[in-house]
Amino acid sequence: MPRIIPSDETQAHGLEDCLAMLDAVAFEPEDEASLANGAVALKRLANNRSFLGDLLIEQLKRGHRNSGIESAYGPQSIVLSRMRGRCFLRANIWPSEEESCFRASGSDAFVYGVPHDHNFSFLTAGYFGPGYGSDYYEYDYEDVAGYRGEVCDLRFVERTNLEEGKLMLYRANRDVHSQLPPETMSVSLNIMHIDPAQAWSDQYGFDLDSNAVTGVLNPTSTECFMRCAVGLGGEEAADFAEWLGREHPSDRLRLASFEARSGLVTGAERDDLWRQAELSGSIMVSREAATRRRQLEQAYQSA
Repeated sequence: MPRIIPSDETQAHGLEDCLAMLDAVAFEPEDEASLANGAVALKRLANNRSFLGDLLIEQLKRGHRNSGIESAYGPQSIVLSRMRGRCFLRANIWPSEEESCFRASGSDAFVYGVPHDHNFSFLTAGYFGPGYGSDYYEYDYEDVAGYRGEVCDLRFVERTNLEEGKLMLYRANRDVHSQLPPETMSVSLNIMHIDPAQAWSDQYGFDLDSNAVTGVLNPTSTECFMRCAVGLGGEEAADFAEWLGREHPSDRLRLASFEARSGLVTGAERDDLWRQAELSGSIMVSREAATRRRQLEQAYQSA
């Protein structure tokens, strides 16, 4: 489960002082001195019981004159800073089942009951309310190929809540949790760590009944652009997608190239394309391709 960071810090400071501490010592969660500095900076901000409410009221007053980081405000996540080196600050609002937004949007909109890991590390603090609950698990990312239905060694640790003042470090590609709505609306504060290389590290969804991977949850802009280009047609796009499927180091992107191209062909041509994918040399792509070929065969027999 995420690493609990003990803290008896009682001082409080504002957003600017918190950012100044992160500017002075770049937040790198794998470095103990940097992590300790980040924990103090975040805990002091969490001890400031008025800063977030004051900030939100100020934004409501400014209304249409919003600019800068205000444009990053959304219904659940509130971005509190621009990138500072390789991190930024964020607040998250977690509605209870009694909130109108929960009843209108459902649990999936807030990722409740959707077991997942993260392909980035972040330090979080309970700021307001009893905090969301989580069933926490751990797993070994390097042992997972990532195809849907792959059974993983998920190890249950415990169920706990992110209550006010609690500090936890979520570790990239290690900690898995299935979140539960809090009893009443709650808020968490996060220091998000961003590493350019993490875009090629997969974030997975899981099924807890079978411990199986349900899919990759973090498509990249490269994948989205490639799908659009192939769909729009053109020889250059097709050649590029073919190269991706054959040569790219990311299994996820290789699979996406076959998916994009399969939408342009039917029948025997589609089956032949997925046969090529089966022979790609990637466990993930091969297993996914075998599933697609079985589905094509079942559809053919049904017809």
